[in-house]
Amino acid sequence: MDIEEKINLVNRFPTEEIIQEEELNHLFQTNNAPKHYLGIELSGILHLGSLLITGFKINDFIKAGINTSVYLADWHSFINNKFSGNWDEIQKIIKYYDEAFRFFCPGVKIIRSAELYHNNDDYWKNLVQFSKHMTLSRAVRCLTIMGRTEKDQLDLAQYLYPSMQAVDIKELDLDIVHAGTDQRKIHMLVREVFPKLKWKVPVAVHHHLIPGLRSTEGDTSTLFNKMSKSNPKSSIFIHDSEPEIMAKIKLAWAKQGVIDNNPILEYAKYIIFHEYDSFTIERSSKFGGDMSFSNYTELELEYKTGKIHPLDLKLSVGRKINEIVAPIREHFSNKKELFC
Repeated sequence: MDIEEKINLVNRFPTEEIIQEEELNHLFQTNNAPKHYLGIELSGILHLGSLLITGFKINDFIKAGINTSVYLADWHSFINNKFSGNWDEIQKIIKYYDEAFRFFCPGVKIIRSAELYHNNDDYWKNLVQFSKHMTLSRAVRCLTIMGRTEKDQLDLAQYLYPSMQAVDIKELDLDIVHAGTDQRKIHMLVREVFPKLKWKVPVAVHHHLIPGLRSTEGDTSTLFNKMSKSNPKSSIFIHDSEPEIMAKIKLAWAKQGVIDNNPILEYAKYIIFHEYDSFTIERSSKFGGDMSFSNYTELELEYKTGKIHPLDLKLSVGRKINEIVAPIREHFSNKKELFC
C-alpha cells in the first residue's frame, strides 16, 4: 500500500480533522508501522458512537498498517467518578470493553492505565515535568475532555486529569493520537508543551461524534448532543434487539426535508456508507418503489427536496444498523456477565 492510500484511510470519514497532514505524510515515509492510540473511559455499556464509530476508525488505521491500540483508562475513570468511583466495578467493566474492542477491531492492542503506571517511576517524573508547563487556569479550560466545566465542584485529583492524559501519550511513545472531536483540547495542549520538553510530537486525528436520536417525545431541542449512555431512549446500544432498535429509530427526530442535526441522516452517512457501497430505501410500489443510492450526497439531496418520507428513511436505516450490530449482539449473547 502506498503512502497516498494510507493517508486516504486515515482521512476517511468519520475523520473530521488531521493535525497535521504534512506530518502524517512524513511519518509514513519514515515509519512502516507508526504507533497509534485511542484512550477511552469506562462508563457503561457501549453504543453506536462509543464502539461502532470509534471502531470503524480504528479498523481504518489497522488497514493502513498502523500499530493500533485502545487505552482503557481505568485510573482516569476512577478520577472522573465513573461508577461512583468504585474501583472494583471499573475493573469488572474493563473486561467487557477489552472483549468488545478485540472482537470489533481484530488486531488491536489493549492497554490499561493501571498496567502503564505500575512500577513506573518515569511516568510520575514526566507528569511533574509536564505539569510545570501548565497553569491551573489552563487545566480548567481542558476539563471539557472529561465532560466537566469550571462550574462543577471538583476534587483536586480531577485537575490532574489533563496532565495525566498528556503524559500517557509520552509514556506510550505514540506517533498518532486519535479521539473524538471532544478531545481536541488535550491534543493541542500536547502539541504545544511537548516541544518545550523535547518530547516527540504526535499527529492528532479527530473523528466525528454522532448525535443521539433526539426522540420526538418531548425533545424539541435543535442543539447537537452526542449519543450518550445517560439517555437510553436516545442511544442505540450494541446489545439492543432488532425490535428495540426499530422502536427507538421510529421515535427519532427526523423532520421531512430537514438535513441539519438530523440523526437518522447522520447514521446513514457515518455508519451505513462507511460499511456499504450503496444504500436502498425500501418503499411500497404505491409510493414509487425502492430508491437506491451509491453515496451519501445523493441521499441527502433527495431527502432535502422532500422526495423521501422520514418513516421510509428511518425504517431502512434501522434495518441496516441492526444488520451491522447483529454480529456484536450475538457475540455477547453468552457473555452477559461482562456487562450486566
